[in-house]
Amino acid sequence: MKKLSVLDAAEYFGVSKEAIHNRIRRGSLESVIENEQKMVIINSSVKAKIARNTVRRTSKTPDDRYYKLLEEQNAALQTRVTTLEGETKTLRDQKELMLINEREKIEQIYKDKDEQLKNVLNTLSNQFMLNSPLDSKEEAVEVEMIEEPEQMSNPLSLKKYLKSRKFSEKKTAKIKAKFKKRAKKDERIIIIGSKIYLDPSKYDYSDLI
Repeated sequence: MKKLSVLDAAEYFGVSKEAIHNRIRRGSLESVIENEQKMVIINSSVKAKIARNTVRRTSKTPDDRYYKLLEEQNAALQTRVTTLEGETKTLRDQKELMLINEREKIEQIYKDKDEQLKNVLNTLSNQFMLNSPLDSKEEAVEVEMIEEPEQMSNPLSLKKYLKSRKFSEKKTAKIKAKFKKRAKKDERIIIIGSKIYLDPSKYDYSDLI
């Protein structure tokens, strides 16, 4: 049997000083006070018991820590997977919404283009009917659109006529308003579609200008 200080006992058994104090409190190690210093009593049975506990704890602790580490990593991976699944769903929803918006924009563009094309074709058709010679059938159709087609010797659109006269914007607006007001009542004014035509070579429009 021998006596060692707490520090020497810790080095002897390969443990910390706190471990020696814990064993003393639990009663697995005996101690005495000599010269105001706590001394640990060491004998063969104590040495063997401490060695067995140390080996058992040393062999078990790494496994516990390893499994705990694996559990923590698994939990972190599960959290990450959940987060990524949520982000993937959000991105998929955003992509579908973008595709729907783009499709609606494209459909609207084609719709607007079709409307513009119809307007152009209508304008060209009106111009063609205005400038081309009429046979008997065309003349019958023209009679329905224009009150007195035989009087259109040299038709001119109101817009071109006013532009050629170089009126101010204010006066041009007033003249257009007068023509629109008199359009359906005045035989000098010819309406084709939504446009107003004049025949300056045949009529005098000084009362409207």
